[in-house]
Amino acid sequence: MITKITKTNPDKKQQHASTVRAKKVIAVVFSALTMVAMGITSVFAADIDPSGFIKTSMTVLKAVICLIGAGLGVWGVVNLIEGYGSDNAGAKSQGMKQACAGIGLIVLAFLIIPVLEGMFTQAIA
Repeated sequence: MITKITKTNPDKKQQHASTVRAKKVIAVVFSALTMVAMGITSVFAADIDPSGFIKTSMTVLKAVICLIGAGLGVWGVVNLIEGYGSDNAGAKSQGMKQACAGIGLIVLAFLIIPVLEGMFTQAIA
């Protein structure tokens, strides 16, 4: 008679509990940092011209969105080239989607951020 030996992981519940605990810690730390950032912003907001603050924050927002889009686009091109090299249709498709999403983010930054800046400056005027 042949018996099948199966491996069981008795630590699976412990691993799940530690993963849940880690997620909770990350959420609490992120929430605390967000509250600290909001507090710092409100402390320094009294000394800042609102229109200058809006202009600076929109410039930073545009730069961040463009950098994320460029990174996503480069990642997509690398996946696209890798897909053509290994003749992998899935990698080609994923690369094309990522490259197009990166280009879309860059276009979005240049089209939407100026509109938001105008809306915010008109709202405080």
